[in-house]
Amino acid sequence: MRAILISEPGDPDVLTPGEAPDPTAGPGEVVLDVVAAGVNRADVNQRQGHYPPPPGAPEWPGLEVSGTIADPGDTAFARGDRVCALLAGGGYAERVAVDARLVLPVPDGVDLVEAAGLPEAAATVWSNVFQSAQLQPGETLLVHGGSSGIGTMAIQIATALGSRVLATAGSAAKVAFCESLGATAVDYHEADFVEKAQELGGADVVLDLVGGDYLERNIAALRTGGRIMVIANQSNAASTFQLGALMAKRGRVWGTTLRSRPVAKKAEVIRGLREYVWPLVEQGVVRPIIDTVFSLDEAALAHRRMEEGGHVGKLLLRV
Repeated sequence: MRAILISEPGDPDVLTPGEAPDPTAGPGEVVLDVVAAGVNRADVNQRQGHYPPPPGAPEWPGLEVSGTIADPGDTAFARGDRVCALLAGGGYAERVAVDARLVLPVPDGVDLVEAAGLPEAAATVWSNVFQSAQLQPGETLLVHGGSSGIGTMAIQIATALGSRVLATAGSAAKVAFCESLGATAVDYHEADFVEKAQELGGADVVLDLVGGDYLERNIAALRTGGRIMVIANQSNAASTFQLGALMAKRGRVWGTTLRSRPVAKKAEVIRGLREYVWPLVEQGVVRPIIDTVFSLDEAALAHRRMEEGGHVGKLLLRV
């Protein structure tokens, strides 16, 4: 099958179309004919040599796909079912094998290509903001990178479930887009998100993709009893903070990843999505926000678009 391989760690040009072995369905697995794959920051990190795939995962990138069931194996799925799936890797390809517990039906009303933008962002938000941090209706979520794929998903789900959202973004246009989804938003070039959070009474939950010096500022933005979920360190900087400031807030800082979790733990996240988030998608309250759809062979262009930072929402590869 055709896949996008990484010839060596480096810039986007190391993403090279090539051939990979056709996958087969093991026990409890299905094989998908991939229609589209999501592009994520983790894929960029893997391409650069900073984020190797977990044991057993394909060497080529791709953490989420949409498509149709090509081989249902010994599962309850049927050939031709329209689905999307969360992967440990290997999505930049024509086919992929995946544990059936990580496969979801494409929600009614969602285009099959656009469905590739759902699994990773929705699973990241649900597992961190709701399953771990236990954001409640009426509480305030502070989300950094509000115009990203994860940010736009967090704003929509939290707003739909009755929470307030404060988002940071890097331009007036991105601020306006976040506000169109229901958030209060600030341009981090122009305003201090800590002051805005404090005006709103403090953040109960913070979803942080930036790391670095944001950690100390996140603590300052917390309400008493607040929870900080650190899911990435895009700043690539060390984080330092005064323990006393965190202790005074009786706050918690959690560092988490999704990709390396055991399949059984990921399956818990997927069940939560099916029960609580998929109905919101089918009602049209939550939707995948798609910036650009590239062809599979344009993976390098998609990575450049992500690294330039001008996108709003998800970048996809159409197979």
